[in-house]
Amino acid sequence: MTLTWALAILGGVVLLAVLLQGWWTTRKAVPRRADLAPSASGERGDRVEPSLAGDEGDAGEVAAPPQAELRPLRKLPRIDALIDAIAPMSLEQPITGEMVLAHLPPSRRAGSKALLIEGLDADSGEWSAPLPGHRYGELQAGVQLASRSGALNEIEYSEFVQKVQAFADSVGALPDFPDMLEVVGRARELDGLAGPLDAQLTVTLRSSSVAWSVGYIQQCAARHGFVPGALPGRLVLPAADEGAPPVLTLSFDAQAALAEDPQRAPVRECTLVLDVPQTEARSEPFPLWHDAARNLADDMDATLVDDQGSPILLHAFAAIGQELGKLYEQLEALDLAAGSPAARRLFS
Repeated sequence: MTLTWALAILGGVVLLAVLLQGWWTTRKAVPRRADLAPSASGERGDRVEPSLAGDEGDAGEVAAPPQAELRPLRKLPRIDALIDAIAPMSLEQPITGEMVLAHLPPSRRAGSKALLIEGLDADSGEWSAPLPGHRYGELQAGVQLASRSGALNEIEYSEFVQKVQAFADSVGALPDFPDMLEVVGRARELDGLAGPLDAQLTVTLRSSSVAWSVGYIQQCAARHGFVPGALPGRLVLPAADEGAPPVLTLSFDAQAALAEDPQRAPVRECTLVLDVPQTEARSEPFPLWHDAARNLADDMDATLVDDQGSPILLHAFAAIGQELGKLYEQLEALDLAAGSPAARRLFS
């Protein structure tokens, strides 16, 4: 009788262990969901990532949620002799901004490079993007010499010449194009200088236990100032200056964000990125990146890992900070200080 009771108790223990194992496995498979209660701060986080309306580089982006339609516009880029090849266009007499706008090239790109056209305002005497109601005594066109896609090449420069020539013929202007070989040589030189200074700090947050839902990620990130970006699976920490690029970007699987039920799509990794040339050093973006990574990891029960999947230790962050200081100095020495308009265009 004693043996029978012992076997029965042992069987019950085994059955309980199997049930507990099944419960734990199921629990790990279900994404951690967001709390329905409002955050302690009471903030809705309705600021969204700034973007440049009409920028063809964003043509491949999936439509943003409705609140993204209210995002502020960035200031229009200006032609800069440091990073652009410039073709002046002379006019016999001033022309209206309406005429300039009516004949602008339909695509403001030559290959992958930005193409800009400005006018010399007859009243203010300043160069600016053409506007209705203004008159311009001279025009100039610029094509960007380099970007993250590489240096301007001969084919791109030829496309620039063709588009600007067609525009000039339409408005009665006479363009003066710089020599192609000289421009391409400058482009390669600039690309060679900028390439080694292009840095994006990346850290991966990997779930230490239960997977996350999309809503859970958004809720945790919102506590630290992140708001929805223009792309699915993208959250951003906005800059203090309106219209500036975001300081930090938190990305996760876009397919999960686009799932029929995002709250049931498991996510196990997020990537936190600081695009160094895009943010001014005075805003101290590195401490923000470090603190955001550490705080998000604590909130989400995540481990910080590098590109090889190895945990990142405290001394590694310190070493990165020291190297970053040198990088800021090198960028400034080239008149490409991080966060400046020229740097933001060049490193894009």
